[in-house]
Amino acid sequence: MQTMSYIEAIKEGFRVVHKNWQLVLIQFAMVLINFIGFFIIVGIPLAIAFIIFGIDLTGLSDIKDIFRTLKGPSEIITRYFGLLLIVILSFLFYIIAAALFGMYVFGGSAGIIGKTIGDRTLRFSMHTFFHEAKRLFTKIFGFTSVIGVILIVAAFVLGILGGSIAALVSFAKSQDSTLALFFGTFLSLILTIIALILIFGTLSVTLYGVAALFFKGTGPVKSLREAMRYLLRHPAALWLYAILFGGYVFASFFLILLGYSFHLIPVIGTILSFPYQFISYVFQTYLGLVIIAITFTYYYATEIQTEPMIESPIPQTPGQEETTIQDS
Repeated sequence: MQTMSYIEAIKEGFRVVHKNWQLVLIQFAMVLINFIGFFIIVGIPLAIAFIIFGIDLTGLSDIKDIFRTLKGPSEIITRYFGLLLIVILSFLFYIIAAALFGMYVFGGSAGIIGKTIGDRTLRFSMHTFFHEAKRLFTKIFGFTSVIGVILIVAAFVLGILGGSIAALVSFAKSQDSTLALFFGTFLSLILTIIALILIFGTLSVTLYGVAALFFKGTGPVKSLREAMRYLLRHPAALWLYAILFGGYVFASFFLILLGYSFHLIPVIGTILSFPYQFISYVFQTYLGLVIIAITFTYYYATEIQTEPMIESPIPQTPGQEETTIQDS
């Protein structure tokens, strides 16, 4: 089994994404298409509904005016039930379409990254991207569905535990019991830590599961099992993702903090904030692709490359071959 250091995996991940820098443009194009799609799918039906129901848009300039006009939620539903139905259905359709489109683009990006790791001579092409996106779309959809079901069940269990802890803390406050209050607060911290570990574990299993799905061609459920077994066999892979996840969070926090400083500068800061937001998004997208490439690289080196690479022998001249035969 091949071993790879973190530094080697990180260097290789950057090399793969740098070689396929077009993936960053594709990710940006996806966001732009989703942005336009939101106005087409949600915005236009909403505007038509406003016109049909004769709602004065100037009267909706302030949220306080809406609540003064309408006495309660029941009146909103009664007067604008058709409008609410149109908005809800349009928004749900947009969410589903955007999610499917995101899976398609993610499949193409993962396919390009995986192929580049397996073949260093491979060059980026839109034909390969669309081929991989189409080939992996069904598997990624099934894999995401399995992960989603697990998250829903986990959220339901955590919700029950959280409600129980909240009830315990509330009871402790009413009884003025210091021990019960301490016990409830301690359980709340434990629940928060469990939730964070669950989120981190799900993200790591998802990435390594997609790697298994691509390199081994397994199905959604089997890819999930393969990812769990892989992380149990290679705990270093989990620590690698922890480093990458922490680095991404730190970089994102730094970018947000730097972007907030632009708002402190009058006039010019507002103007500069727009190109900064664009550059910030491109950089975050680049880092996201690098994390995928690094995890794929580490998975490929520790799981797929089971045989060490053998260097080709040095060619010998005919005279040298005869000498070798005579000596033998």
